[in-house]
This record gives sequence, structure tokens and C-alpha cells, in this order.
Amino acid sequence: MSVAAIHRSRVMSLYKRSLKLSLDWTIQRDLWRQEALHIRTLFEQNKNVANPKEIEALMVATEVKLAEWAHPDPYKLPLGPEGTKWERNLPPLMPDAEHH
Repeated sequence: MSVAAIHRSRVMSLYKRSLKLSLDWTIQRDLWRQEALHIRTLFEQNKNVANPKEIEALMVATEVKLAEWAHPDPYKLPLGPEGTKWERNLPPLMPDAEHH
């Protein structure tokens, strides 16, 4: 994998994590959309940075900011693992015919 591909992958990961983190804090989609556009603007401001040391500093700063803004109780999908409806109303276990 080339350096550019690794860099692109890392930036995309930071962007996706930023969006997911903002969704933990703002569940309403209409309000979250404005926050998502703001995050996109922040990432695009640094789109043309070419200095590798400056790029690394920006990535480290973003990682630190994501750690600072981590939600203590992140949003979980209700039907997803650890969600409020996870494994609710499971069908009853049926005994095997062999054990009777």
C-alpha cells in the first residue's frame, strides 16, 4: 500500500469517527446535519496541506480532540448489541425430542 493510500485511509477513518462521535451528542438528524457540514468544512480546510510533519500534527490533534469529546454514554441502535431492545422477545427454547 502506498503512502498516499495509507494517508487517505487514515483521514477517512478520522472523518468517519468524527461524524459518529457527533451523532452521539446530537441525535436529531436535522441538527446533526449542520454539525456534519461543519466537520466537513474543518477537514476540507486542511485538504491542501502537503508538509508531512504538519499533516501528522493535524492527525494527532484530531485524535486528541476525538478522545476529549468522547461521549460517556454513546448512542447505540435499539436493536443492536447492547441496545435497549437487544434480544428482547426471543422465541422460547424448545426442548429436544431426544431428551424426553
